[in-house]
Amino acid sequence: MTQISSAPSYHSIQQAKERLAPIAVKTPLIESLALNEKLGGRLFVKCETLQHTGSFKFRGAYNAISSLNQDQLANGVFAFSSGNHAQGIALAARLLGTKATILMPKDTPVIKVENTRGYGAEVITYDRYTESREAIGEKIADDNNLTLIRPYDNVDVISGQGTVGLEIIQQLASHNLTPDYVCAPCGGGGMMAGVSLAIKHLSPKTQLFACEPEFFDDTTRSLTAGKQLSNTGDHRSLCDAILTPTPGDITFPILQKDVTGGLVLTEAEVTEAMRVAFNYLKIVVEPGGVVALAAYLSGKLDLKGKTAVAVASGGNVDPLLFASILNNER
Repeated sequence: MTQISSAPSYHSIQQAKERLAPIAVKTPLIESLALNEKLGGRLFVKCETLQHTGSFKFRGAYNAISSLNQDQLANGVFAFSSGNHAQGIALAARLLGTKATILMPKDTPVIKVENTRGYGAEVITYDRYTESREAIGEKIADDNNLTLIRPYDNVDVISGQGTVGLEIIQQLASHNLTPDYVCAPCGGGGMMAGVSLAIKHLSPKTQLFACEPEFFDDTTRSLTAGKQLSNTGDHRSLCDAILTPTPGDITFPILQKDVTGGLVLTEAEVTEAMRVAFNYLKIVVEPGGVVALAAYLSGKLDLKGKTAVAVASGGNVDPLLFASILNNER
């Protein structure tokens, strides 16, 4: 396991909140009375789909880049990403006056690649199933003297994502509520780690669950085993945003300490949750971003008499794919 010199904390999340306050969207926490009636409890959805770049990833990206020194900003930043971290880094770099180079999988949805380039970043592609983004990324960053900002194993990134958790507790407090459950999508665990640090500090009795697609349930299996396990790479999934190979070295110890467990969703459960999000909540959520909502809708957690939150982490879905899902063609 990689040794780290510091770790994210509630204090670092509060610092991130101050940096993000002038620029990030305080995204709404919404509910559907009709959906609540079906589920027997109160389910709130945190709409990070409405964050800049359509994903929570902007929070961590902006916090990380704004923490760099002037020499690092002058040289530029580098990131590897399936799309949402890429877009967050690209926009944050533009806003903070530096250049961004991004390594993206060849099968990334076109909308994510185009948006990343649209924010001014240079995009390089690789095969996620046969090549190591970490190896390629570290070489590019070293050869060009760029600061590598990892999508989850970065203290400032995790701290930025943790502001989602702060907002959830503050927004529920306005309803005189505290959550029994909070579910969030989990790839490498950056948001799950940050959110759990914030929520466990403010609401220690809340249970947190990491949500993953089937065949990419490395965090769920790792939590059960008590050590980091990897995915095989033999499968494909609609949930491109959270298809990471293994939990992060920084994130996993936090998840072990604060997260109750993992929940694994089938592709059918994911697509049904996308339809429910659109029909009941009037929001567009991408497959990887909807797994937390799918966990409740599929009955993996019983909501009767409970107050729960699902983080809808991103809305960057290919329009044709989204249309096919709404039309029950997937």
